[in-house]
Amino acid sequence: MKTSVKSVRVDDETVRDIERLRRGRQATFSFMASELLAEAAKMRRCPGVVFADGPYGRRARVEGTGIEVWEVLAAWLAMGKDEKRLRKAYAWLSDRQLLAALGYYRAYPKEIDDLIEANGADEGSVLERLPFARRSPR
Repeated sequence: MKTSVKSVRVDDETVRDIERLRRGRQATFSFMASELLAEAAKMRRCPGVVFADGPYGRRARVEGTGIEVWEVLAAWLAMGKDEKRLRKAYAWLSDRQLLAALGYYRAYPKEIDDLIEANGADEGSVLERLPFARRSPR
């Protein structure tokens, strides 16, 4: 990813917070600050999406759940982008939560498509895990 060098003023308390976070991850201050800025910008652009650590790194999740955004989108794509079926499949999620995931995909499609591909979440594997996600006959 292309980067730019910018100079910003950061208050001392925020610097201490970033230092604590970076030491826990054994990362540089620059990397940690950049990651935090990127996540904050994405969360502000897509309310209802948060970032959390997982076994494979930090990823976008649907707020209030452990569900990663890419998982919702893999199901939605396997369902032929049918929002009604997605609501049925994820009945425990609110409309706001589902719309947050869909909105994140609209804002960052490459990120989500890459995660779907990396996780082998093609239509066949999604249908195997979620048999209720089958496409409706047209």
